[in-house]
Amino acid sequence: MRLEVLCEDHTNITQPLVALLTSYQVELRAMEFAGNGVIYLNCPALNFEIFSELMAKIRQIPTVTDVRKIPFIPSERETRELNAILDTLPDPIISIGLQGEIDMANESALALFKVTVEQIQSFSIFHYIPKLQSAPWFHAIKSGEPKIKPAQLDQSLLRYRDNITIEGLNYLMDVMPVIITQSSGESLLAGAVVTLKPIVASEVKLKAVSQYNPLGFEHFVGSSNMHQRLINQAKKLAMLDQPLLIEGDTGTGKEMLARACHNRSLRANHAFLVLSCASMPDDVAETELFGHAPGTFNNEAGHKGIFEQADQGTVFLDEIGEMSPHLQIKLLRFLQDGSFRRVGEEQEMHVDVRVIASTKQTLSQLTQEGSFREDLYYRLNVLNLSIPPLRERSSDILPLLDMFVAKYAQQLGLLTPSYGEHLVEQLSLYPWPGNIRQLENSVLRAMTQLDSDVLNFEHFQLPKLQPSVSAFEAHLPSFNLDGNLDEMMKNYESQILQRLYQSFPSSRKLAKRLEVSHTSIANKLRDYGIRKA
Repeated sequence: MRLEVLCEDHTNITQPLVALLTSYQVELRAMEFAGNGVIYLNCPALNFEIFSELMAKIRQIPTVTDVRKIPFIPSERETRELNAILDTLPDPIISIGLQGEIDMANESALALFKVTVEQIQSFSIFHYIPKLQSAPWFHAIKSGEPKIKPAQLDQSLLRYRDNITIEGLNYLMDVMPVIITQSSGESLLAGAVVTLKPIVASEVKLKAVSQYNPLGFEHFVGSSNMHQRLINQAKKLAMLDQPLLIEGDTGTGKEMLARACHNRSLRANHAFLVLSCASMPDDVAETELFGHAPGTFNNEAGHKGIFEQADQGTVFLDEIGEMSPHLQIKLLRFLQDGSFRRVGEEQEMHVDVRVIASTKQTLSQLTQEGSFREDLYYRLNVLNLSIPPLRERSSDILPLLDMFVAKYAQQLGLLTPSYGEHLVEQLSLYPWPGNIRQLENSVLRAMTQLDSDVLNFEHFQLPKLQPSVSAFEAHLPSFNLDGNLDEMMKNYESQILQRLYQSFPSSRKLAKRLEVSHTSIANKLRDYGIRKA
């Protein structure tokens, strides 16, 4: 029950009004004063007789001119209006208190975390967004100094931004502290409002964030399940400090993935340095990694190695499988505790560096062969990412093709061409031994060969490969010769449909590709239990 009490002067009415409610044993939940002689009361519902008697008694209080029942008191109406506005916004918005407790969350936030209002308020914001604990305003709270000087209002405490990952999706987190200025001029931190803006790969608005490095995971394009699993796993491992081993064929983007992991980590504001371990003499490589003392090579000045230069950052060791046995021992010692000695120097140094290594070879096999140290392999292989070759994820061909065509059409000053009827199908069946790098170079070459507004397979001028290594055969599992002829033919047919269905992900597209009826393909997919990957 909400009441609006109209009075000529509310300065002396509070005490008799509260005493009257107490005499009727009515709980006063809230009382608000308006500047125009109006008092608002929030009380539990009463039966009609008591309510009528109470209304009459309130009217008898001196200076009271009228009292009436209303649906909401002003603060309730403002709160409901605010919630209604916030629920119409597409971005998740969460209001939090000084200790990270959640005061309010709009519908988008509840949907993101798949919880109800009661459930989301049963945990602090750090349960849902652990990275938020690094926000400057939270450090101020933990230090016991929530008071903010006016001069600080335009500094880092005013706003905190960072990019985070929730359920495998990227969000730009924007934290706006709620600062209340008292009549004395003192400013107090009352809480914060957290907004999560979804990051779409094609959007360039992220470049406006000063601390955002443009070479991140949003530059990885692909629609296959393999690609999505790789990126989701990489985002999780990026935040860790343990060594990371990235395995993948030539041209799959190992260094680009390493840079993306660095840029998402807490080391993003520090150096990311690269050293290729392939075909480098031991003395040169050792100097590059660990540096040398002054005068070691008839040079008065010393030299800082990559590990020393990258302190607090990341070192990427490309093609670690080709590192010499001598340097493997040195690297093993460094990975144990981050300590090393410059060449020609006895003093030991210590740095905090994350090591990310890559290889196109299989390190476990090299270990078995004795060309790579087993103890170093286990030191490096704490965390692992394996990039599948392009021939195993042909459904990524089209989005990559779209990206590279748009890129080089802009560079060459051309209109974006349309694709020939069978272009995507033909590119999907090509094995791409050079992977994404080969595809990108081929697109550039094809764009320079354009003589119309249609891009065809002939423009790519791809080298012909031996039939034994065709993409089609490369994708098929080993053929099973068990059973009779009919069973073997069905097994072979199932493999064909399973392979092609990933590139032509609908029964109608697949039927058109194989030049058979849609009904026949639909029945076979159902009989073999084949679904989209």
